[in-house]
Amino acid sequence: MSDWQQPPENSLASLVHGITHCDGIELDLRLTSDNELVIHHDAKVSIAKHLLDSDNQYVEGWELDDLQNHGFCSFRQLIENQIIQKNWRDEGKMVCLELKRPHPKSPIGGGYFNQKRVTESLSKMIDNASLLLDEFEIPKSNIVFYAFHNKMHQSIKTSNCKYNWAELLPVVPRFGYGRFKRLMAYPQYLVTPFSKLINKHKQRGASMVPCAIEYFQPFYNRLLIGRSVGLSGKRLDYFQNCRKAMPVYVWPAKKNYEARLLDSGITGLTDNLDPEFTWYKDGKPRWRFPATQPLDIEQQKRLNNANFANHRDILKELYSEVPKWSECDLQRKQTIIQSWRDRWNWDFNTEDMKANLDYAPPWQAVRLIGHRGAGKSPRPVMR
Repeated sequence: MSDWQQPPENSLASLVHGITHCDGIELDLRLTSDNELVIHHDAKVSIAKHLLDSDNQYVEGWELDDLQNHGFCSFRQLIENQIIQKNWRDEGKMVCLELKRPHPKSPIGGGYFNQKRVTESLSKMIDNASLLLDEFEIPKSNIVFYAFHNKMHQSIKTSNCKYNWAELLPVVPRFGYGRFKRLMAYPQYLVTPFSKLINKHKQRGASMVPCAIEYFQPFYNRLLIGRSVGLSGKRLDYFQNCRKAMPVYVWPAKKNYEARLLDSGITGLTDNLDPEFTWYKDGKPRWRFPATQPLDIEQQKRLNNANFANHRDILKELYSEVPKWSECDLQRKQTIIQSWRDRWNWDFNTEDMKANLDYAPPWQAVRLIGHRGAGKSPRPVMR
């Protein structure tokens, strides 16, 4: 049994752990009443109920200092952290920034039908975040903004955003509990097969496609009206034909799906970053840095040939000897990219990528990302 204790989601400790133990992290941003960015998922401040003022329970009604006093992390606090900077800026780790829409009843929520207010709020968050990203010289290749908002492309245009972005589709409501939100999104899901989903993103100019695990999970993917994708056989072939080289990020990358997602060329957002989780149930060792400490063909074969008895020794040897992306010479980088291109049928010329190779793995690289840092945690988040 592992003695690792998972830190609260979206906390600085969780985010540091996540970015250290895989290819990057995903986190949630909200705007405070003093126009600062705080890292927080839920609409209501996630602390014990007796500490909440019934008239001021939404994150957007609190000032940043008060939230930090309860242990919540600001975006500036995150980006100032030296470990975060080293991994994010210098070692090519990815950070996915999910912009959370304000609850309709929050001070900036605008009520249940004011979508324009939401679009403006997200645009402001992008502007605020961009100033910090520029200040700390975070490479554009290491960032993506996204949100559950079907006007996200307008928020991007209004803010003159220069970073990668996408919309989270189908869009879930801004109110209600998690299960209710998912149920409300299912009608959209049922009429949005993967081919339609990816075409929507391409038409609006998005840089990647974030999508739910249900698109690849039997029985759910069989419910769609239209042709379904999957992780094997003809469904996998159809998926590759649909997406070409468009990056696809899936959440949550459950333990029994993670290896298959990565093998299929799909980035997974994981809630499982226990350092002792080193072996998949289907009989494979787990490599946590497919993009930022990539294996060449021979090293991958060595890993694949490991058995349960010796896999930890082989992992230890490989972690010690395999260079990080930032340490690889150009020839190794190009060789690895070519192997990825051949494996996943990427539809682009690798020669076109030379200019950006110093900063990070290519945008299309398959990554393992820590969901909310080290994974989702129970409520309230701060106890």
